[in-house]
This record gives sequence, C-alpha cells and structure tokens, in this order.
Amino acid sequence: MTLPRETAPESAPLEPPRIPTQTDVAVIGVGAAGLFAATWAGRAQATAGRTAAVVGLDGARKLGAKILVSGGGRCNVTHWRVDERDFAGSTPPAIRKVLGRFTVEQTIAFFASSGVAFYREADTGKLFPESDSARSILDALLREAGAAGVALHHPAKVTLIERDGEALRLDTTAGPLSARKVILCTGGKSLPKSGSDGSGFALATMLGHSITAPVVPALVPLVLPADHFIRALTGLALPCRFTLLSSKGKPVATSAGSTLCTHTGLSGPATLDISRHWLVSRTADPAARLLLDWLPDTPADRVEQLLLESAAKGALPVLRQQLTERLARQLCTAAAAPPTGDLPREARRRLVAAVKGMELPVVDDRGFTIAEATAGGVPLSEVRLDTMESRICPGLHFAGEILDVDGRIGGFNFQWAWASGFVAGTAAGR
Repeated sequence: MTLPRETAPESAPLEPPRIPTQTDVAVIGVGAAGLFAATWAGRAQATAGRTAAVVGLDGARKLGAKILVSGGGRCNVTHWRVDERDFAGSTPPAIRKVLGRFTVEQTIAFFASSGVAFYREADTGKLFPESDSARSILDALLREAGAAGVALHHPAKVTLIERDGEALRLDTTAGPLSARKVILCTGGKSLPKSGSDGSGFALATMLGHSITAPVVPALVPLVLPADHFIRALTGLALPCRFTLLSSKGKPVATSAGSTLCTHTGLSGPATLDISRHWLVSRTADPAARLLLDWLPDTPADRVEQLLLESAAKGALPVLRQQLTERLARQLCTAAAAPPTGDLPREARRRLVAAVKGMELPVVDDRGFTIAEATAGGVPLSEVRLDTMESRICPGLHFAGEILDVDGRIGGFNFQWAWASGFVAGTAAGR
C-alpha cells in the first residue's frame, strides 16, 4: 500500500532564511557602503591567503533600493572633483583623511574593472554610468561582492548586537550570528522604505556610541506657508542663491544653483544643499533667517540702478527682462511696489530687497521619506580614521551614512560610501 506523500499547505508561511552561526566579518546593511565594505573585506582576506568568511545581512527583501532610485534612476556615482569642502557634519580634516584613502580615480577604476564606464555631465561635473541606469551599478556591486566570496543574506534584520568575549554576537530575524568583526553600514534615516530607518543608530548605541544631535533630513525640499506666492509658481525653475544668516546676522552657509518652485515650497539642487544647514541651525538658533536671491548674478546696486533708469516704464518691464512675468508681478506685490508707473524710493528699496534677499518663512521640510540623505550620526571622533574601527568597541567598524558626514548633491554621498567602505572593509578583512 502506497501512502500519500505529505505536503505543506499552499498557505503555509515561508521559513525565513537561515544564516551561519559564525563568521569572520559581518556587514550589517548591504546598500552602497555595505556592499563596498563587504567586497573589500573579502578581497583583504584573499590577499592574506585566507578563505573569505564575510556575511552581509540586510532586512530588505530586495537589495539596493536606494541605489536604484538615486539620480532619478541613473545613479550619480560620484563627482569629478571631491574634497572635504563638499561635506558637513564632522570636522573637515577628519573627512579629508578618509576621502584620501579612496579617490574618485579609484572609484572609476573599480567600476571599470567590473565593466562599467562613466561619463561626466558637462554642466554639473556629476559622473553617471554610460548606461544611464542605476541597475548597472547595483549589478556591478553584487558581482564584485560575489567574486570576493561574500555571502549575502536577506531579509535578515539585526535586532540586537552585544559583546560576547572577543566576538560580537548578533540577533537577527534569520537566527543568531557570532562575528570577529562587524561593519555597521545601515545608513541614516532617509528613504526609510529602502531600509535606512534609523535602526542602525540604535545598534551603535547598544555598544556605547553616541549619536549627534540633531539628526535631521538633508538634501530635502523645504515647505512654505500654504498662502505663499512661491507655491503658486509650481514648475518654475531658475538659478538662485540661498544665504543662511544667524540671529546676529552672520552668514552661516550659502548655496547657489537651480531652484525649483513647487506646490509645497522650494526644491531643486540649491534648495537641497541649503536644507541641512537650515534644519541644523534653527535647532540651536531659532531666530536664524534664510534669504533667497532671485538674481544672483546681478548686484543689488545694479538692480536699483536699472529701476531708476527705467522710472518712466515702471518696475515690471525691468524685472521681466531677467525673470518670468509671473514671478516679476509676484515680487512687486510682495514688496508693495507698483508694477507700472512711478516707483517711489521706499517702494524701490523694498523691491530690491525682495529680489536680492527675500526672507523665506520656512515652516517645515518634506521629511525623511523624501530626503536623499541624513545629517547627523555617529561622530567621527569616536572612530579610528585609518581603519574606521570604533574607539569604544574593538571589532566594530563603520561606513557610510550612519556616520556624521553628509555631502551636498552631486554624487558626494556615494563617494563617502566608497571611501569609508573601502577603509572599513580592508581593515576588518585583515
């Protein structure tokens, strides 16, 4: 008699993937920095004549979500020129030291060896893959990680990390794991659906690390009041300059470039670049002011001179020579200046101030769900810069956005991921 073979019901839940119980190097978070760090850890082990024992863990079901959406799906891999002045957060000398360990030229060479060539965008200096597809970057990173012997496990979210003798013990949703070295590459809090939900900060604090305050969105659009005229100019893009002033009138930060008016306020590269400075400054200095210059290439005295020379024609004909008529009319209204006819002196001064330094009543930002980066994280002062190893917990390394380093728009945050990932990976792999 043949008994029927037992089968699991179709509705039975799938068992979560099991991971090995021990490894040499565990990389938590396998986005850009994590994949890079894991690859270099595997390569370092191979150089030392050891069989690679590197495990990459990530809570996401699909890897690389943040890579795939970057640069509008094109993936701005780096910038043709990168230095510490392109970043904020930790001190410039510390950032410079890490960036110097893995340069833009080395980034280009790494991807070229994996079959990915770049082109430089002429007006911005950004480097993109010739395929114009972020998928080619993710595929190259996965390919190189595999060639280096890295074992990737996902979804496998790490929920606990603690010291266990000379090793570090991890609790994950796919089982426990003990590792000689751990590289924390979980990112910050931006784009939480991609896995960067801030959980890495909790893991760092479990082992004694601090997190800078405040932790705020970076590279994020800014929100203006519902009745502000800028929100009625949706779709208007033009070059502008932002200036952030302290409550005492001292310039704190500036940014210049393309600016986009949206249905909620302001976006575009220049807005994104100033956003982290505005959000950080207003925490410590609530009276800080953000000014917008609509004609950054025209000095204020020249704007006033043009208005004086065209007194008979009025303000509107002068402004619409360099700005759209919609914006020109709104500026006149905001300054209580007549668009045509005689322009009294006080009205002229108000209009010049509105054109060259309009104060923006920012009421909010679009939040971490929209932000491209995070300002704040583990301070570099708590990390040994030559290895990215913790000064507090030996065996723990860091790379990427979890650290208190964030770059301006243009591929700089990726270059930080490559540089810090290289340093952490090669050190942990040794």
